[in-house]
Amino acid sequence: MHRKAALAALKTLRRHGHQALWAGGCVRDLLLGREPADYDVATSATPDEVMRLFPETYAVGAHFGVVLVPLRVLGETASPKAEGAPSKLGHIEVATFRSDGAYLDGRHPDAVRYTDSPRHDVERRDFTINGLLLDPLSPHPDTPFGKLLDYVGGRRDLERGVVRTIGEPVLRFTEDKLRMLRAVRFAARFGFEIERPTMEAMRALSAQLRQVSQERIRDELTRMLTEGRARRAFELLDESGLLAQALPEITRMKGVEQPPQFHPEGDVFVHTLLLLQGLPAGCSLTLAWGALLHDVGKPATFRRAPDPAPPAGAPSVGAYPSGRIRFDGHVEIGMRIAGELLTRLRFSNREREQIVALIEHHMRFIEARRMKDSTFKKFVRLPEFDEHLELHRLDCLASHGSLDLYHFTRERLQSIPAGAVRPRPLINGHDLIAAGFQPGPRFAEILAAVEDAQLDGSITTREEAMGLVESNFRRR
Repeated sequence: MHRKAALAALKTLRRHGHQALWAGGCVRDLLLGREPADYDVATSATPDEVMRLFPETYAVGAHFGVVLVPLRVLGETASPKAEGAPSKLGHIEVATFRSDGAYLDGRHPDAVRYTDSPRHDVERRDFTINGLLLDPLSPHPDTPFGKLLDYVGGRRDLERGVVRTIGEPVLRFTEDKLRMLRAVRFAARFGFEIERPTMEAMRALSAQLRQVSQERIRDELTRMLTEGRARRAFELLDESGLLAQALPEITRMKGVEQPPQFHPEGDVFVHTLLLLQGLPAGCSLTLAWGALLHDVGKPATFRRAPDPAPPAGAPSVGAYPSGRIRFDGHVEIGMRIAGELLTRLRFSNREREQIVALIEHHMRFIEARRMKDSTFKKFVRLPEFDEHLELHRLDCLASHGSLDLYHFTRERLQSIPAGAVRPRPLINGHDLIAAGFQPGPRFAEILAAVEDAQLDGSITTREEAMGLVESNFRRR
């Protein structure tokens, strides 16, 4: 993606006497046989020089030596999603070789020093697998992509499947605490291990994750949840101690037993991990977070209810030693906990509403066979109902394994004629006023009763609707 534009940027910089190389993730992905999502260029040209070379640029990070060059300037058309505000989707990122000053805020350097040395630029980066440089304009027998510059052993770590910091792990993570979450994300994404000293530093510094903004934490966790390796990511978060810092609500699931007849897989945490394992790459963030949080209310509502008296003739001692496990109200408590968590992580109102709705309705599929037509139609017209259905499927596969209700719901939904789930209303408030009813809150009750009858199929015309109103509601 954008390879031609990235080559054009290199050629322009080289033609004007500057060093220029592909850097970071695009080089890593090429060596792993993956198509890079974007291409970054590292250069000896200063930001001012870059902006003079290209007719249109965005100096979004000029303080740190970063300039965005639009694809159209480089002879490539951006996708529709990339049009408008600057983003890496519609641009090539060109960054000046630099070394960083002190990271006083635990996230950004207080100053940068531009350099002509690509080695110095690599040495300030996070992980060896992200510290590779490539000259695609110089053929080389080592790779089919060009000449590789590897100052930190990144290629060997790619071959070994290891995430390792460049330099001393404690120093790298003290500079930028978000790098600890990035280590987890890269390890999960590629199926790599985190090198032992790197993991030990993460455990030692995990409490410092609190210094990172909630928005940054949210974005990293969302990437982990939606890249197709969510279970592995959350296992590494737990192992490193970062889960307890970022999402203490999830660590509370550990050791919370569940009824074995419905959840033979184990406790709430194990169940949640199994559900995350089923999330496909590219799934929506609302489905992913709904899957993570659907049982977040269980730890607070766990109790053992007394068993009923044993049947006649059964042993009276030790027959029911533990009592039935109950989670009364876990949906309502879960909605509250999730709402507070999502607010803390600065999710948008729309995202928060959908995730909380997934939690609110995830147990309703149990009633699907018994629902009246009106109830079922209102259920399936929930916003993004396909996410509710998919969460139910994943929930079943991560527990008892039966998809009977999933298939029943799909088949019943498919059997409903087009337009019958959201039929045009037979009457409205104006009709009620014309019939002599006084406007007020009671209108909602009357119109809801008419809609239920319409959805159930017991009335189909305006006349029948008004007849139902006359029969069941008095004028006041």
